[in-house]
Formats: sequence, structure tokens, C-alpha cells
Amino acid sequence: MIALLADPAVFALAAGVLGLMVGSFLNVVIHRLPIMMERDWAAQCAELKGEAPPVFEALSLARPRSRCPQCGHSIGALENIPVISWLLLRGRCKGCAAPISIRYPLVEVLTGLLFAFAAWHFGFTAAGLGALVFIAALVALTAIDFDTQLLPDDITLPLLWIGLALNAFGVYTDLKSAVIGAMAGYLSLWCVYWAFKLITGKEGMGYGDFKLLAALGAWLGWQILPLTILLSSFVGAVVGVALMVFARHGRNVPIPFGPYLAAAGVIALIWGKTLTRAYLGTNL
Repeated sequence: MIALLADPAVFALAAGVLGLMVGSFLNVVIHRLPIMMERDWAAQCAELKGEAPPVFEALSLARPRSRCPQCGHSIGALENIPVISWLLLRGRCKGCAAPISIRYPLVEVLTGLLFAFAAWHFGFTAAGLGALVFIAALVALTAIDFDTQLLPDDITLPLLWIGLALNAFGVYTDLKSAVIGAMAGYLSLWCVYWAFKLITGKEGMGYGDFKLLAALGAWLGWQILPLTILLSSFVGAVVGVALMVFARHGRNVPIPFGPYLAAAGVIALIWGKTLTRAYLGTNL
């Protein structure tokens, strides 16, 4: 089996199929994790007030089984096949015919494609396997931030520590660069946050953005941070202007920054060193 996976084409195909299944699970994470966080906050607030904690139905990433939020219809195994089930159901619940968002198959397809490309690029190596974890976390963070403008610590902090652990063995960069990258990633956006707040009196971003950039620095090293910030700022500015022009978003409507950091992180993972050498002339 390992010998088969050593073939880049086989590993890419296997990773693509795995990505479709992981994408299906990420849809659960994207939907449930913010709800679980809100319930934890409600319980903590009640405790601080000396009140009885609110009672909710038990909810985790594993239980209860996936079900339609409209009618409660439990999703069977044949209705949970990535992409295919959505197509066969024509994007509607089998129980009540309520529409199922196209985002579900899009997350699955995106994860599968990114997994396949990363596997082909890195091969069956520690870097290739680590890239799959990196991509899965960033896909989940992107969708959650779009929905709720939250970047959960339950994802960003483990991502940071996994990056440092891998680079203890020099998988993507040396450990010193990874540690400096984590510190510089956090502090750079922390400084921007406070400078913006002192000048305008408003909060320009959340602490989750600091932690996400720290995680990217832990994975890729401090040398990649300028490219990552530049790419994320450029994409964010383009999307922000487009939303104001075409969707008539007001200037005061907040736009999550996490998705653009995540996109820049994937680009930096694959092409970061090449782009940095080409445009900045640094030796990495």
C-alpha cells in the first residue's frame, strides 16, 4: 500500500477522495462548532451571574447524527455521500424538500481538489501529509469566519502547535524560523489592531486573526509572513471594493479577514518560497 502511495498520481487520487470525505466532516464542524461555542459562552455568563445554566440538547461534532435543520429528518448513509448525494437529491432534503445549501458540495469539492493538488505537489512525505491537515483547518476556518466572523481557538491553537511540532523536525522550515514566525505573526497584526484602534477608535479585526497568522508563521516560518500579509491584504481589498460596488455593502459593514489570510496561507504553503525568491530576492 505504501509503495502505491509513493506514486504521485496515486497519492493525489487517494488524497482527493479523502478530501471529499473530510470536506463532508468539515461541513459538520462549520455548522456545529459556532453553536457549541455560543452555548459555552451562555453557560459561562449564567455562572458569572449566579444563575442556573441554560439547558440545551446535547451537541458535539459526533452526536446527534446529521439531520435537516428544518424538519429534523436524519441523514442516512446514502444521503451523505459527498457531492453525489446532493446531486441525486437535487439539492433538497429528502424529508421535507427544503433546499440544501450549495455550500455543502462546494466545501467537499474544494477540500478534495486542494488535497489532491497538495498531495501531487509534495508527494507521500511528511510535508504532504501535514499539508492535508493544514488545508482542512483553513477550509473550516474560512467558512466559519464568513458565517460568524469567528476564528475558533479550538482550530487556530492546535494548528499553531502542530506547525511547531512538525518544524521541530524541519518539515517546512527550521524550528527557530517557526517560533519567530509564530511570534511575529501574532505581534504584527496585534500592532496593526492597536494602531487602528488608537487612530479611529474602532476595532479593525479580531484576536482570532492574530492567532491565525501566528499559526501560519509557525508552519511556514517568519520569512513567508510579508508575502502572506501582502497577498491577504490585496485579496481582501479587491473583494471589499467589489462588495461595496456590486453588493452595495456600506463601508461600516465588517468584512472577515480570516478567509483571505487562509487563502494566502495555502498559496504560501505551495508557492511561498518561489514567490519570495522571485519578488523579494531573499535566500530561503
